[in-house]
Amino acid sequence: MPQFSTTRHVPHSATDMFDLVADVKSYPRFVPLCESLVVRSRRREEGREILIATMAIAYKMIRESFTTRVVLDREAMTIRAEYLDGPFSHLENVWRFEPHGRGDCVVHFNIDYAFRSRALSMLMGAVFDRAFRKFTQAFEERADAVYGAPA
Repeated sequence: MPQFSTTRHVPHSATDMFDLVADVKSYPRFVPLCESLVVRSRRREEGREILIATMAIAYKMIRESFTTRVVLDREAMTIRAEYLDGPFSHLENVWRFEPHGRGDCVVHFNIDYAFRSRALSMLMGAVFDRAFRKFTQAFEERADAVYGAPA
């Protein structure tokens, strides 16, 4: 199964970065390959917010949608997306935010996935790999745009 993990030190607070990643409706504006995102439901459970969201991804002539259960745990400063339906056989994405220093933080990003179809895996695998490697950079650039670039 393809997997990608990275840890980045960013000049924005853990709370700001959590809020930025939790704002899933804004993803089509800046997330690589994300064409649209619809939040299907939202509820609170045991101090966490749980979303069911469907993301449409597009690359050239290929368009696919997938649905995830997204758990926003502000107390633990984690965001976890678990696969429910779509072209994958498995998808799990975890963000973890650690306060560090004065107003900055360390962001941990991990994604683990596998396509259901071998053909789609061969066609989209390299594209997804490149896109996931750009995710944290896209969020850092979005944070600079929303919260201001560091001095």
